[in-house]
Amino acid sequence: MASVMDSVNQLTELVGQNRMELLLFRLSGLHQRYGINVFKVREVLPCPRLTVMPKLHQYVIGIAHIRGNTLSVIDLAYAVGGKPTTNFDKHYIIIAEYNRSTHAFLVSSVERILNMNWTKIMPPPKGAGHSNYMTAVTEIDNELVEILDVEKILDEISPNKTNVSTEIMSKAVEASKKLKEHVKVLVADDSKVAINQVARAMNEIGVEVIKARDGKEAYDILREFASKGPISDSIGLVISDVEMPEMDGYTLCASIRQNPALKDLYVILHTSLSGVFNQSLVSKAGANDFIPKFNPDELATAVEKGIHTMEQGISGADCIMKSNFTK
Repeated sequence: MASVMDSVNQLTELVGQNRMELLLFRLSGLHQRYGINVFKVREVLPCPRLTVMPKLHQYVIGIAHIRGNTLSVIDLAYAVGGKPTTNFDKHYIIIAEYNRSTHAFLVSSVERILNMNWTKIMPPPKGAGHSNYMTAVTEIDNELVEILDVEKILDEISPNKTNVSTEIMSKAVEASKKLKEHVKVLVADDSKVAINQVARAMNEIGVEVIKARDGKEAYDILREFASKGPISDSIGLVISDVEMPEMDGYTLCASIRQNPALKDLYVILHTSLSGVFNQSLVSKAGANDFIPKFNPDELATAVEKGIHTMEQGISGADCIMKSNFTK
């Protein structure tokens, strides 16, 4: 599986092309295939010997020691509603990075990597309800493939802190008061957990939120507002995830910069993708800031900075953020 990470460098060429690479896998006792963005994957290994510890979460089947690191191994089949996996022989673990930390997910088999256009990846059916673990679905070889909402699974195991600290809140609230009346922040994210986390943080600092479940919906909303008058009269800034069906965050950002009516918007990319290989991608897309998920203080600070930039009359297109990437 060394080829998994070999593809990372190639992704710098995909910005603005609305493409991604999907790693396909199967789960014990479940017949369909599942997918995860290769960009999140560090390594795929045969399931190692696990150490069982008391009082672990029910989805965590044990602890693995891998290359000097200790990782909790999550039974992905059990976490998404299947039966607990009882025999780990011939199983694999996918080691992936989400929200600034590394996790190991038990799967029954790993198949192949596909380079796909995000337009082929669709939001979950509206009738699927709120209890499912899908962020998107696609069809491969005439078979449904479900892209999992891993952030929802991780939040059930270890919920994120969502409150802005008192010190940061006071500064951000003062900044938000400088927004024009009726000006809101547009948040685009396909994860129900993630978009609600961002909305709560924004509400705490006095900022109203418009939600979009993917980049295409976000772009349509922006164009609709822009058709009625200057975009700055309705949308203050945009906070966007990167991985989204139909249109990803990089393509959304690039589309904003290419649209004369939208190009001055301040755009923050807020994503569970992290690592040094994102730096050139974010800069190339034309984002103003990049915040790894999920720290409410950092997000509130980034929004405060964006509001101050707009207050000074500086266009989003003229202040592409690069200094964050050299920290």
